[in-house]
This record gives sequence, C-alpha cells and structure tokens, in this order.
Amino acid sequence: MKKAVFLDRDGVINKAPLKRGLPTSPNTLDELEILPGVKKSIKKLKKLNFICLVVTNQPDVQRGKVNKDTVIKINNILKKETEFDDIFVCYHDDKDKCDCRKPKPGLLFQAKKKWNIDFTKSFMIGDRWKDIEAGEKAGCKTIFLDYKYDDIKPKKPSFVTDSLLNAVYIIEKS
Repeated sequence: MKKAVFLDRDGVINKAPLKRGLPTSPNTLDELEILPGVKKSIKKLKKLNFICLVVTNQPDVQRGKVNKDTVIKINNILKKETEFDDIFVCYHDDKDKCDCRKPKPGLLFQAKKKWNIDFTKSFMIGDRWKDIEAGEKAGCKTIFLDYKYDDIKPKKPSFVTDSLLNAVYIIEKS
C-alpha cells in the first residue's frame, strides 16, 4: 500500500477569497492564484514518496454560483501547474447528504480505492475544520493550516501550522 498526502484545494493549493471572514472558492479563472510555496511543497512530498491527492468540496456548482466546466478548468490548471497526482471533487451541497462531502471521508475512501492508500501512513492537510475531521475519520494524521478564519477550529488536529511548506517540514520530521 502507498502513502499519500491529501490536500484541500481552496486555501491550501490556491488562494481562497475571503467573504465575511470565511474562505470561498475562485469562481473564475481570473480569480485563480496558486499560493506561494505550493509547487515546491508538492515536489518535496513526491521526493518523500508521497502520492499527492487533492480532495475538495465545490458546492457552488450545486448552488448555481459557478459552472462545473469552470471548476474542471481550474482543477486542470492547478494539476498542470503544481503537478499533484489526482483530484477528487464533491459537487454536492450539505442538503444532499452525500458521503463524499467533507467532513465525511468519502473522497478519501474513493482515493484509497483508486490509489491503494494506507491511511495510517498518510496525512490530510486543510484550512478548515471539515478537512481535518474528514482526515481523522479516515485514520490519517492531520495538519491544520490556521489562517485565523472567523470559523470553527478543529478539535484536535495532529499538527497546526501556517503554510503548506511548513506542513511539509512537519511531514519530513514525522
């Protein structure tokens, strides 16, 4: 079995525009901005033999705020630019009660099946409590990127830091 780093998309890979103190998703290609250190972080993780998988909630498609094709284009640009291995997307809203929308771990289980992942050797990195809870439910170590959002904090992440690159340094030492 393989080890993986699961990465949330918005706020971890790309800048998440803030609205009322909470991160949102870019809704256009013009709003897309890859965060500093992401490309270097993915390269370091791959040198450590981790598969790099993005797991992201994109409910604005279901809510009619963004076209699914735009989300796919954004994901393709991010994959090409940062060279992560795969992306798993939940397009549902909370009311859909699916098993793939974080904080449920469905996206991680989809990835495990496709990539033969050992959760006990893997990490989930996210900037919201939902990311951390999904990682915990799957049995991963978790790293919370604390950007001081006006949001609920995760209860007990394995580690807390302030950037993806710092999260990679934590993983190197683990």
